[in-house]
Amino acid sequence: METIMGRDGVDLHLEGQGEQTLVMIHGWPDDYRLWDRQVAAFKSRYRCVRFSLPGFERGQPRQLRNMRQMLTALDSAIAQASPDKPVTLLLHDWGCFYGYQYAMRFPERVSRIIAVDVGDSGSRDHQLTARAKAMAAAYQLYLALSWKLGSFLGNPLTRMLAKALGAPAARSDIHSGMNFPYYWLWKGLLTGGKLGIRPVELTQPTLFLYGRNKPFHFHSQAWLERLNATPGSAVVEMETGHWVMVEQPERFNAQVLAWLEGECPQQVA
Repeated sequence: METIMGRDGVDLHLEGQGEQTLVMIHGWPDDYRLWDRQVAAFKSRYRCVRFSLPGFERGQPRQLRNMRQMLTALDSAIAQASPDKPVTLLLHDWGCFYGYQYAMRFPERVSRIIAVDVGDSGSRDHQLTARAKAMAAAYQLYLALSWKLGSFLGNPLTRMLAKALGAPAARSDIHSGMNFPYYWLWKGLLTGGKLGIRPVELTQPTLFLYGRNKPFHFHSQAWLERLNATPGSAVVEMETGHWVMVEQPERFNAQVLAWLEGECPQQVA
């Protein structure tokens, strides 16, 4: 694995050969290691580039980053990864959130999108029950508070919730500095600040994979129907929870490779 030093503490990890570049972006509470089994499966055909989001590696300075700062970091990383050709984004969780916002602002730099478990969350079409809304708000505000409390109190609180949610990352790698997106989001929502979030309207062919075994989903039925009706796009429901690529890596990898090669993936796995 080749590592390239990047800006803002974002180091790029490169493996594999191929004309096309896959850029993998994780979410909470993960880092670039989330994609280990995907890189192992894809690197014989594709150039795989991954990195940890700013502030997610242990030892990095705790910093509250806004949308502009995050998209600038992504743009710098993607420009380093593939300066002359558009890339395919492989996204999960907050990686979906930031990846969608990036792809809408820089469509010429993104050719295709593979998104995992987060779709049009927060859109008008995305309607949750009162219980689901309460559950979502509770864990997100918990993480926002854990970020505000700092490392001494925030780290153990963050690790407790990550364990309860079944996060696959090593506990020693999880810390409250990863929680800044939740603090940024809820501070903006509660104070009326400008977050700069655009409604998700993707122009790129998109493969969306999600786990069905969850108390609620981060996408609407309308999102699934739009993708299924869009030429080149597809939806795959899998018998997993949130970390689809970890719970069923072989099936996940096969579905992604089939779609990348122009085949129609199985709709239910």
